[in-house]
Amino acid sequence: MVATPNTTIVTRQPSKRRRGLQAAHLFVLPYTLFLLLFGIAPGLYAITISFAKFVEGRPQLFQAGLKNYTIAFTDFRFLKTFGNAFSFLAIALPVGVIGVVVIALLLHARDDWFANVMRTIYFVPGAVAGPTLVLLAIFTLDPALSPFRFLLTAMGFETISDVIRPKYFPVLFTIIGFFGGAGGWIAIFYGALNSISHEVLEAARMDGCNAWQSAWHIKQPLIRPYIAYMAILTFAGNIQLYAEPALIGAAGSSPISLWSPNQLAYEFAFRIGNFGASAAISLVMLLIGLIGAILVLTTTSIFQSDASNSAEG
Repeated sequence: MVATPNTTIVTRQPSKRRRGLQAAHLFVLPYTLFLLLFGIAPGLYAITISFAKFVEGRPQLFQAGLKNYTIAFTDFRFLKTFGNAFSFLAIALPVGVIGVVVIALLLHARDDWFANVMRTIYFVPGAVAGPTLVLLAIFTLDPALSPFRFLLTAMGFETISDVIRPKYFPVLFTIIGFFGGAGGWIAIFYGALNSISHEVLEAARMDGCNAWQSAWHIKQPLIRPYIAYMAILTFAGNIQLYAEPALIGAAGSSPISLWSPNQLAYEFAFRIGNFGASAAISLVMLLIGLIGAILVLTTTSIFQSDASNSAEG
């Protein structure tokens, strides 16, 4: 077939979009499997158990109706534990997110050995497991043993019982959580900040941006999806607090058995034997985490593409 100037030859080629989708499916497949096995399946099981009646330890599915929810929600400790969790979130979430972002931006402003050393120092506590970190915190908070004894005594704390009180728990857990998790997030933000084009930063510098203006007006907006991701995980993790109140509460002179919703769920399941009420509390924590994630996603537009952002601009 001879092509004339007015002849149009159409050649069928494999769609790049289709090939891209197939490759994306392979990348997402491991996460999807783990999500189904360890996320969605346990959630569905908890929903089923929450409506079950237990006879001699065996569940009779859908025989309890809303009785388990009634038992859990009318318990005198239910609102108190969730109030404790929200008081902790009110302090830990802004302190954690803002503190990590500020430290990451400050370290990125310096490209020398000092910044590298400080990143390592922040990262080291994150390598310690949660319960071990809590035990180290108890040692640090004990005025009789702490290397910061002079500071604790200056604040009026003479014994460990003076420090470990329920009214101080939100602040104590915030400190423990911040130094335990800040290093990992600083490393993530460091990678995100290094991915910013040098041409963009150089153009801002030529336009007169100083270090502070560049950090806040250039770098911070470009790493905002990572900040939103941190806010989601921090919110979901903090609502499920268990190890910190369980270990620290037992270190005082008068042990505090129940402080967080997770502890109350444990109490229902393994001390009272009411797994249905425990499942109901776990579903409430799951719902709160999902609502928090949806709020962050809708207010930050984390999944909005760069093209749509530039079009709106």
